[in-house]
Amino acid sequence: MLIGGTVFIAGSVFGGAAVNVPMLILNRILLGIGLGFTNQSIPLYLSEMAPPRHCGAINNGFELCISLGILFANILNYFVIKITAGWGWRISLSMAALPAAFLTIGAIFLPETPSFIIQRDGDTNRARILLQKLRGTTSVQKELDDLVSASNLSRRTRYPFRNIFKRKYRPQLVIALLIPFFNQVTGIDVVNFYAPVMFRTIGLKERASLFSSVVTRLCATFANIIAMMVVDRFGRRKLFLVGGVQMILSQFTVDAILAARFKDYEDMDNEYAYLVLITMCVFVAGFAWSWGPLTFLVPAEVCPLEIRSAVQSIVVAVVFLMAFVIGQTFLEVLCSIKSATFFVFGGWICLMTLFVYLFLPETKKLPMEQMEQVWWRHWFWKKIVGEKVEKKQAKSGETTLPSM
Repeated sequence: MLIGGTVFIAGSVFGGAAVNVPMLILNRILLGIGLGFTNQSIPLYLSEMAPPRHCGAINNGFELCISLGILFANILNYFVIKITAGWGWRISLSMAALPAAFLTIGAIFLPETPSFIIQRDGDTNRARILLQKLRGTTSVQKELDDLVSASNLSRRTRYPFRNIFKRKYRPQLVIALLIPFFNQVTGIDVVNFYAPVMFRTIGLKERASLFSSVVTRLCATFANIIAMMVVDRFGRRKLFLVGGVQMILSQFTVDAILAARFKDYEDMDNEYAYLVLITMCVFVAGFAWSWGPLTFLVPAEVCPLEIRSAVQSIVVAVVFLMAFVIGQTFLEVLCSIKSATFFVFGGWICLMTLFVYLFLPETKKLPMEQMEQVWWRHWFWKKIVGEKVEKKQAKSGETTLPSM
């Protein structure tokens, strides 16, 4: 977090002071590096510090802060466009230094997680004191024992990126690859990157299109708050499924409206343009209380300590890789198949909702150190990881866990 915040500040300085294209490119490179560090470390830190019963709400705060950041950026852009002298873009690029400074200074005072203290220093007394402060109780021995056991196993795992390909980690690897992949093929970055362009294309004026981006982000922010309140009550699977259905209906509705009412070289009637805006707000809200925050939460929850950082790195890498691919190809695809682009996004959402229904177990209020038992009970994953478990149990004379 400290490194990521520092790189963010440097990138903002180059962006605000840019006098040529290479400086702007350096700005984007540094901001990208900062995003890589922070998007990997912050969800992981929150997951390890949060108590199991509130892990979902606390981790969803990460997505809420992202939504607030995008919202403030959209509001800022809405106002700086009024600057007629032509230097308003410098304000937009340099203002990223403000939250980066808060992150960098705050990271200096943050304690290490109990898991890291045990793994690096083996200092269980220090970890116990920290756990007691975090949990507000002295009854932390059971959680401490779980952390010590996980840490002992982690120390025997020297190469986490190599070990993640072992059969016993197959569920975690699949989830680390597919959940961030599905996150991006929802089409959410089309809204994030191209919302003003899209709204102008269908007939809204420039100021109205920028304001529409603010409206969609407000919807996302409120949905993030709702997610924080309900994720630990209703669970991850229900939010994934409800949000998936909501996004499917939204994408198919946008496809139908554009196919019926939008013609080349003609503006759409205002009532239909605003109907598209409303539908996109519904879509963004569905994403913001499901796939948005849970993309980083669930992979961190399902992984044991010995591969957790490696899995989180894979999640971030897949998110950014797919964001790059979609950002580079969307306009060309849109020009080729037009409104059917949103039908394609809807098809992907159908597929990923089915994946969640069939293959993703519920992790609500479950300590991360006990996730291994979930795979043994799952109807599909027990066939992958259960063989090795059964062999071990046969040798020790233990019985297998009942299936879920």
